[in-house]
Amino acid sequence: MTKQINILSTKKLLPHQKQIVLDATIHLIEEDFIETKIKNFELTQVHDNLIFTSQNAVLSILEHPKCDELRSKYVFSVGMKTKDLLTENGFNVIAYTGYASDLAEIISLIYSKERFTFFSGNLRRDVVPDTLKENGITFNEIEVYETNITSKKITTKLDGILFFSPSGVESYVQLNSIKDETCFCIGETTAEALENKKVKNIIIADKPSVEDVITEVVEYYINS
Repeated sequence: MTKQINILSTKKLLPHQKQIVLDATIHLIEEDFIETKIKNFELTQVHDNLIFTSQNAVLSILEHPKCDELRSKYVFSVGMKTKDLLTENGFNVIAYTGYASDLAEIISLIYSKERFTFFSGNLRRDVVPDTLKENGITFNEIEVYETNITSKKITTKLDGILFFSPSGVESYVQLNSIKDETCFCIGETTAEALENKKVKNIIIADKPSVEDVITEVVEYYINS
């Protein structure tokens, strides 16, 4: 009898994403280890160039009554899905990358004379603001959403764990330990958070998307 493979997704998947896992006869457990919510914020002193590093920031801006005033500005974003969400809602994305560090480098090399407003969350990483400061680029930051840790104790013996952010890693290890489980990560920054916890079995998706993480999971267990 073939051993059942148990994996945990540290965020609840969309139906079509979940189906890919189930079609591979992998047992899936889903829990949201972080939650995000929109903050009250003022859209004041917004510069001509906008920076978004997450879909959550975009969703927060779309809810603001002054959102229409931003659509004439130039936008720099991280992630294909963030870029698509912006474009679908009438924003002019002139540069996007898979990682915040790459976007910060492009801004520093090509757009250093411009002024920027960075829409962020409370647990955002320092790479964008630090790089802009180091290069003397004028910017301000508006915190538009907050991420809260919602850790849960997992008692099922797991073969693999899916992580989608450094915050998800922090939440998971609050109540759980990682031993010999294979950890599938959406990107390098999430993998770095695991490496800081001395985790060895890490697989990083080819592209930073949920679907690519799932593809890695299915290929790993079908071929193992």
